[in-house]
Parts: sequence; C-alpha cells; structure tokens
Amino acid sequence: MTATTTPGITPGTTPGASPDGAGATTAATTAATTPAATPAPPGPPAPNRPPTRPPGRDRYLDLLRTTALVRVVFYHLFGWAWLSVVFPSMGVMFALAGSLMARSLARPAWGVIRGRVRRLLPPMWAFGALMVGMMVYAGWRPSVTKVLLYVVPVGAPPYPDSLGSASGWLEQSWPDQAVGPLWYLRAYLWFVLLSPLLLKAFRRLPWPTLFAPLALTAVVGTGLVTVPGEFGLALTDFAVYGSCWILGFAHQDGLLRKVPRYFLVSCAVPVMGFGLWWASGHLGPDGWDLNDIPLAQATWSLGACALLLAYSPSWHQLPARLAKFDRVITLTNNRAVTVYLWHNALIMATVPLIDQLYNIPFVEDRFDTLLTTTYNVWMFVAVWPLIGLTVLAVGWIEDLAAGRRPRLWPDGAGSADRRTGRWPGGQRAVPGETPA
Repeated sequence: MTATTTPGITPGTTPGASPDGAGATTAATTAATTPAATPAPPGPPAPNRPPTRPPGRDRYLDLLRTTALVRVVFYHLFGWAWLSVVFPSMGVMFALAGSLMARSLARPAWGVIRGRVRRLLPPMWAFGALMVGMMVYAGWRPSVTKVLLYVVPVGAPPYPDSLGSASGWLEQSWPDQAVGPLWYLRAYLWFVLLSPLLLKAFRRLPWPTLFAPLALTAVVGTGLVTVPGEFGLALTDFAVYGSCWILGFAHQDGLLRKVPRYFLVSCAVPVMGFGLWWASGHLGPDGWDLNDIPLAQATWSLGACALLLAYSPSWHQLPARLAKFDRVITLTNNRAVTVYLWHNALIMATVPLIDQLYNIPFVEDRFDTLLTTTYNVWMFVAVWPLIGLTVLAVGWIEDLAAGRRPRLWPDGAGSADRRTGRWPGGQRAVPGETPA
C-alpha cells in the first residue's frame, strides 16, 4: 500500500452557508442590550469559514482503508483480475490520502509536507534495508543512484528482474514481487509534494482540475503519446490516480455535498461504464485486470470513489453490525504502511514454510494432491500470522516516525474513547499515519 495529520482519523469539514447580514445585526443588538450576567448568543460563522465537526476518527474512512488493504492482499495472493473491478483499492487509498492532505494544508504547506515525508520514510528504510541486503547477498550489484531510490523514492525503487537459482527457496522473480508494489510510495510522495499547487488550482478551478488527470490519461495511458523510462511510468501513475487524489480535495472541502446526489450518481455511473467499455476492447494479458488498462482504471476508480465518498456517513462509531471488526480496523489503520510494505514479501515467505509439509511422510503419501490443489488457500491462512508478527516486529517504527510513543499492537483496546477520539485525561488520540 495509508492511510491524518493522521489520514482517516478526522472527518472533513463542510462548507457552511454564507452568514445572513440581518442575523448578524440582530445578534449584535441583542448582545448590546443583554445584561452582563447573560452570555450573548453566538453569531453566525465567519464568511468562507466552514464549521468544523467534533474531533475524532471517521470510522467510515477507516473501514474503506481497511477494505482496500485487505483487497490488495487478496489480489496479490490469488491474482484474481476481477478484484480490480469489484473494489478499486488503489484509487480509494489515493482519494482518502487526498482528503486528509487537503485538511492538513490548513496549516503551512512546508510543515505538512515535511510531516508526511517523515512518517513515510523510516518504515520504508527498514523494509528497503532488508530487501536490498537480500538482493545484494543473492548477487545484485546496484549503483549508488539505485540504492538512493530506497532512501527517497522520487522514482520507483529498482530491482533485478531475476535473481537466485531455479532450485532456490524462492522463485527467481521474487524481487519483482517483493519490491514491485513500492511504486505506490513513489506516486504518493509526488502527490504530497505537488498538493499545495494542486489544492490551489482546485479551489480556483475545481472541475477542470478534477478532470485534467483523466485527459492526461487519455494521452499518456492509451499509447497516443509514449513517454519512456521511469518518468513515463511516474507520469502515467500520476494521471491515472490524480483525479482520485483531487476528488479527496472535493470531499474535504464539501464540494461533493453541494452536488445533488442524483446528479452525482447519474454522472459517476456513465464514467464507470465508459471504463468497463474501454477495458473490454483493451484487455491485457490478465484479462479484466484494470491495473493493465490505465484509462479504464482511471475512469472506473474515479466513479467508484465519487460514489463511496458522496455517500460517506462519517461514523464516529462503527454500526452495531460492524462493531466486531472495530479492533481489526483500528489496527490496520494504525499499521497501514507496514501492512502495505511487507504483505507481498510475506506472501512469498509462506511458500518455503508450506513446502515443509511435503516432507511429512503421511502428507506426502496421502495428501500430496490435496495440498497441491489447495496451495493458495494454505498461503492465505499462513500469511496473516506472518503479517501479525511483522506488525509486532517493525510496526512500531511508524510510531517513532510520527513522534509518538512506540506501541506493539495498537488495536485501540482500552485506550481512546471512540466517540471523542481522546485518550483518558483529554489528550487527543492520533492513532496512526498512513499514506492512504
């Protein structure tokens, strides 16, 4: 995969109506004639200043982020192309991050950018140190420039296409599987760096800014214009998910609430339909996998995210039917960076572990075929304990990066009040920083 100053913690503010001039005069007159012992009634909000909601986590956004992370794990484990249609995880993660970025930019931009980068890099350094060490041990000899991209991912961290031997514990393509998902961090970093300019453009020209990335995708994501190299990949990712990021701005600024819901749906559904139509004529090697079809991914993700955010209920507590997942949702939001960084490598780590079952005599004799046909199911069962162990082992780095006290298992049990989002004693709870 994050996913704030803590993405997903506090719901966005909504623009208020313009103050009524007569109401302001009446309020002032009342205040002047009211005895000192009687407090004056509050006046209307200041012009162009949206009223804020009570502090606390937006559990609906937390639920979306958890769903996106779990879907990513399913996709990388089973490889089901249709999952990219059922739930566009990457678009959702970028939209949530854009919403929280717009909220944070009420503060000075440089401090916000520095805070975002600070929270992102240390967890990546821990992951990169292990991956680079393993690849060097296996024979990779990277240049200094390539190693530096594991320090600051202005470009996607590089890796060899094949490494090791065919008889090794891992497939020779393991670097691609383990390090490949880091493209998301490169894309996230560039969105963060450009957000002050994007937000300024959005607030000046909201609709052209929202749809401009789609136009760019139609140019660079369809083969009409080919931009080679890493810059071309970065530009395509920016174009594909740029509208989702800016849609997060619209959610935070309350623009989506100004659009009648029936009109938004009547626009979003045709956009999603266009995405499926385009995909049907441009199927990639994995069929309906939208990750291989940039324009389809961009339009489908934008329409789906618009519907998800337009219907955002802004829960301060999970509904009763979802309350049993409260601790899981809290944990995954607090450790979203860790889960995203490590999940694919941990999926591969299940292979040598499960292979040991073939060495058990009765399994080899009686259950060899059954184990082989259900291998992915066993991988699914095994990967979650490995993710849990990784959260315990390195997840606390996310806390250090955010300047908080390290916690081993931050699932929120007995810590902060769900309604107020505060710890005992009144201190504001800041449970996690995610890139999504």
